[in-house]
Amino acid sequence: MKLIVPFLLVAFLLLNFNTMAQETSAYKKKTFEKDGKVMPYRILLPVDFNPKNKYPLVLVLHGSGERGNDNEAQLVHGSELFLNDDLRSRFPSIVVFPQCAAESSWSKINVEGDSPNREFTFYEDGEPTDDMLLLEGLLKQLKKEYKIDKTRMYLGGLSMGGMGTFELVRRNPKMFAAAFPICGGANPLISKKLKRLDWWVFHGDADNVVPEKYSAEMVKAMELEGISVIYSVYKGVGHNSWDNAFAEPNLIPWLFSKSR
Repeated sequence: MKLIVPFLLVAFLLLNFNTMAQETSAYKKKTFEKDGKVMPYRILLPVDFNPKNKYPLVLVLHGSGERGNDNEAQLVHGSELFLNDDLRSRFPSIVVFPQCAAESSWSKINVEGDSPNREFTFYEDGEPTDDMLLLEGLLKQLKKEYKIDKTRMYLGGLSMGGMGTFELVRRNPKMFAAAFPICGGANPLISKKLKRLDWWVFHGDADNVVPEKYSAEMVKAMELEGISVIYSVYKGVGHNSWDNAFAEPNLIPWLFSKSR
């Protein structure tokens, strides 16, 4: 038995890895290059993709744990949701998962201390990171390469990607129709630039990596600006509130119901 158990465990892990690889293979590997810098990304096209048709765009930003250049890790969280046959049939769209470089970030932030006492400083008008500039360049290229419905562009992300969601909208306030930041945060002073779209914000109240107060402060500031925002707080849930958010049955229908 001592020999059989490890063998079965390895076989199980390999089977799961191969299954995941097969499922995510529908996301085609591509790269965007600008000024000598490269951003890997994966793109999922509609099942019956017609280059003559206009499609909504969904952009999903990963967290810090998925940074790198393997063009694989960014699909760990959320990618399976967009492979759901029913959702792909009901909401044909172009879905893109870019990958941020190691040691970089979607937005400029400062972090001090360790969990559970981490403090984040978010800037009202911070300079863009290299990866934010690459991300904006990628969006321009996608608009040229595909017939994207510019009235139905959507954005979301988790943790570092939730922060990047706020930042990308701040820098491009007229681009998106709806956004869903998960366990992220931003400087509440940017709320005045977030008015032109609908928001659904998610966080776990037991999050000791990115404390829930950062989403709560943003939602409060957004509500004061009269912004349309839903706030879902999951009791007893830690940093992995993306599991709850991506399991929300109304997330995708809500997203695709919005337009500019």
